[in-house]
Amino acid sequence: MRSLRCSSLRPNLDPLDHRISRRRSRPGLRRSVEFGLVPEPLAIETERLPKSQVGMTIEVPAVVVDATYDRVLSRLASRAKIEGFRPGRAPRALIEARIGPAALREEVVEAMVPEVLQQALAEKSLDPIDNPDVEVLELERGKPAKLKATVSVMPEVELADATKLKLEPPDHTHEVTDELLDRRLDDLREPMAEITPVEREVRLGDIAVIDIDVEVDGKVVESESRHSTEAEVKEGVLLPELAAALPGTFTGETREVRVDFPADYSNPELAGRRATIRVTVRGVKEKVLPPLDDALAKSMTNGKQETAEAYRQAVREELVESAHAVEKMEREQAAVTALVDASSVEVPESLVDRELTSELESLERTLNRQGLKLEKYLEYLGKPVDQWMEDHRPDATARLKVDLVLAEFAKREGLEPTDEEVLRYLEEQAAQDEELRTQLDALRASRTARSYFASRLRRRRVLDRLLEVVPSAT
Repeated sequence: MRSLRCSSLRPNLDPLDHRISRRRSRPGLRRSVEFGLVPEPLAIETERLPKSQVGMTIEVPAVVVDATYDRVLSRLASRAKIEGFRPGRAPRALIEARIGPAALREEVVEAMVPEVLQQALAEKSLDPIDNPDVEVLELERGKPAKLKATVSVMPEVELADATKLKLEPPDHTHEVTDELLDRRLDDLREPMAEITPVEREVRLGDIAVIDIDVEVDGKVVESESRHSTEAEVKEGVLLPELAAALPGTFTGETREVRVDFPADYSNPELAGRRATIRVTVRGVKEKVLPPLDDALAKSMTNGKQETAEAYRQAVREELVESAHAVEKMEREQAAVTALVDASSVEVPESLVDRELTSELESLERTLNRQGLKLEKYLEYLGKPVDQWMEDHRPDATARLKVDLVLAEFAKREGLEPTDEEVLRYLEEQAAQDEELRTQLDALRASRTARSYFASRLRRRRVLDRLLEVVPSAT
């Protein structure tokens, strides 16, 4: 018996771009194998295996086995250089004796198995997502050969009925309050603020002049340390721990915080590590915003708004529009989560491995752009590649489940866009984006670009359809 990985059969999947996937038939799949070795249907027994695999036991007619031996010997004889014979003229028996039965059998396996397997997959309408594993159980001249193949295929999705899903009502609102409006108006006037040194404690919204020292395991991380740097004491600008610690601090005082950095932090010296950050205040500056009056409102809107009150109302309307967009995105996410949770699919390990490999390659490209090496980054994390992949496997599996469920939903709802619809969508997007507009001709001609925009359009259709059919939360 001999096992082999049939790498000559290349899986041909659409990328799971934008978390939507679909199957596509393999180009050039032959209904009978090359040279017509198997003109009749093969004797094939199939069985469903766990993890979205199919087992096939294939019997190859003796005539095909003998024909493959003859073909292999003819090929070897045409290339053999044996003393006393011109090239291609040596007797086959002599060629066979020189090669030996084991090596000859190996050549026959390499010639016959991919062709037989191609036909078996075609006859059973199987679309492999990875190179099949093949075991040669029996192979002998004058007798039928027997092969056993294990094929990973796209899994079957047990899709939940979207019309029967129940969404929990949101536990928060996006009401545009007067306080929210005032904060937005402050943000809009901030670029015009005057910065004035003050002799008092640090307050939220101030500009603090600080020294920062970062330590990990007692060693200073020089690349993250700063001296006499200005930092706005504001949520979303500083680390949350620093933004909470600095208010109330006077010039000359030092505050110390401990921060757990995420595993994907850009600096590998801090990624996945706990650091001690010491901040010493060297000075305090206050930002003084200009008063919002009619003149400022007119200036900030190029004359579109004549009064401060009209400007306030225009900004409020923008916030309301943004709030509605956020609410829609949250409903979309809730509907997707409900559909995925209620559906069932067994994600093949081969798909997970491919997703993890793609993620690792993306991480490597990101690190390379920063002048870092993947090996060094993983060394800082204290994880070999295998451990990194195992740690990320649950998230990759969850992402793929979303892909597969949404792909099945798109298929059943008939949401796949046509080529014409994709091109029209591409042109609509380009009309709203100057960069895309300058590349429109190249994008139309690019198969990769068209596939990308097809995925985006499919995704948009899936989300819109879900909001139509999933009952609204009450």
